[in-house]
Amino acid sequence: MKQRFRVGGMSCAACSAHVEKSVSAVPGVSGVQVNLLAGSMAVEYDENACDAQTIIKAVESGGYTAAVDDGRQTSAPAQSPQADEALKEMKTRIIVSAIFMLVLMYFSMGEMVGLPLPSYAAGMDGMFNLALTELLLTLPIVIINRKYYINGFKTLLHRAPTMDALIAVGSGAALVYGIYALIQIALAPTPEAAHSFMHDLYFESAGMILTLVTLGKFFEARAKRKTGEAIAALMDLRPQTAEVIRGGQTMQLPIEQVQVGDLVIVRGGQSVPVDGEITEGSAYLDESAITGESMPVEKHVGDTVIGATVSKSGYVVMKALRVGDDTTLSQIIRLVEEAGASKAPIAKLADKVAGVFVPVVMGIALVTAIIWLLVGETPSFALTRAISVLVISCPCALGLATPVAIMVGTGVGAKNGVLFQSAEALENLHNVNAVIMDKTGTVTEGRPVVTDVKSFGVESGDLLSLALSLESRSDHPLADAIVRYAREKNAQERSVTDFEMIEGQGIRATVDGVPCFAGNRRMLLANGLALSGSMQKLGDEFAAAGKTPLFFAANRQIVGIFAEGRRVKAGEDVAAKAGVALFAMKGNAPVIPCAISGTYKFRSKLTIRYGEPLTLDEFRDKKLTTELMGEITKVIMDKVEELKVKE
Repeated sequence: MKQRFRVGGMSCAACSAHVEKSVSAVPGVSGVQVNLLAGSMAVEYDENACDAQTIIKAVESGGYTAAVDDGRQTSAPAQSPQADEALKEMKTRIIVSAIFMLVLMYFSMGEMVGLPLPSYAAGMDGMFNLALTELLLTLPIVIINRKYYINGFKTLLHRAPTMDALIAVGSGAALVYGIYALIQIALAPTPEAAHSFMHDLYFESAGMILTLVTLGKFFEARAKRKTGEAIAALMDLRPQTAEVIRGGQTMQLPIEQVQVGDLVIVRGGQSVPVDGEITEGSAYLDESAITGESMPVEKHVGDTVIGATVSKSGYVVMKALRVGDDTTLSQIIRLVEEAGASKAPIAKLADKVAGVFVPVVMGIALVTAIIWLLVGETPSFALTRAISVLVISCPCALGLATPVAIMVGTGVGAKNGVLFQSAEALENLHNVNAVIMDKTGTVTEGRPVVTDVKSFGVESGDLLSLALSLESRSDHPLADAIVRYAREKNAQERSVTDFEMIEGQGIRATVDGVPCFAGNRRMLLANGLALSGSMQKLGDEFAAAGKTPLFFAANRQIVGIFAEGRRVKAGEDVAAKAGVALFAMKGNAPVIPCAISGTYKFRSKLTIRYGEPLTLDEFRDKKLTTELMGEITKVIMDKVEELKVKE
């Protein structure tokens, strides 16, 4: 089975690598993915060989905390109150550290750039006072950033050193050696002897390490928070309550209390709380947040509905089929989180390097000290060189840069409606040179607009006034586009009576005493209204261009046609290339024709029939002209049609 855990105490890539290694060593565990930034871990294991508690103990043995993730968090990990508090606390640490650091740098480096020191710390007589002042300025930085020492030495005790251990040892050694030099200055018999130890003060190094590392952690937390905003936006799609019928009584319940089999009421303007099936009524549902389809979908009894979609109009009673973590939205959220937790090939390499980096650096520092002692240098000189190795190695971004990039990348993608199934897919994206996409809502605006208006026998202003009067009372998704268009043209609304909506056809009403109709061809035929040859041809042209023609009639005469479609985002043209032929030639791979049959409803069954691969070798040496692409397209589509015949 696959189980998610929340892991606490991790601060660097070496931490996550150690947790991953510890859990991987548990018998029965077949796969481990640790997400440092999200503080999570996904484990695949055999229930017969181990359990969740065994895995938790393995994590705790390394000095970290772990708990089973119940999947019921109400906010994204990076959006939680704890995360907000941690970010605020980190900001405070940066400000305090920076203030003391600036003053410390003035005292330690001021004389080098010609800045005057206070009289009590100037000259040979002020050396001890200067050293003591530097220590007193360093201590607040050390105290406020003490978590690096606590975490670092804890990992050392567990024989699993991390970046925190390197920071703790490096800055701690600089601090301790500075205190040692301070004592020597105080005990020196002469000013000259004391001055020789002034060069052994490393207080500014200790303070600078802690300040810069904290600043880096702050930027990391901010990046993590921005990524969490994408998941939080998905979570916000879920309604908090649901109107449920139980025992013949209607009641408002928290979404967590909705059970499979409950009858749920969804009214116009409300979000669908869970996945289910309509048992009563009909509605137009906006499924764009889930499917990307911008046009509302008409739903009737027996149709499935998806949680978090929005009812634009209508009234339905639905039977809950999937609730809680089983809903489609919950699965999408889990997909985004797992993508952030998954490791791209380059991230795995970074983790391997980071896992050995800390012990290697500490080993090099030790070897450095030993070599200088062996060649006859003093312990002070050898220790200074060892500390230098530790200090310059401390803020290592190797293990953090890649996970941050991956998590931010998946987060930005999710925010813009693009979900990556894994980090590896994100990394491989740089190899993509062509994209096949759905036009609607991707290169075009998400809502329909009026693209064409044609009047017959009436002034255009009168047609717009009639359309506005009828459609302003309709809750059909296409009506909004006509209303917006008419009002932009300053059309005047008229008096309307006897308004009636006819499902699947359109509307009829009396406008200023004149019977009027608006709708599709079925509406016209049902009321005995015939289209002339030119009107029918114009309607067919609109339909062939991917637009929806709507007909308007007054006093049993057709007076106009509105064509609705979608325009390109920002009003710009998109240069789209020929599809199947171009991809067949540029792909340098066989083309496999297929035919799909069935209904394109959520969770419905589709039948896909595959044909033999087409190499298209006879076309590859020819110049790719428009005529040739047409010929290639015909060869491929003929094979697809043959598969349709076999069905």
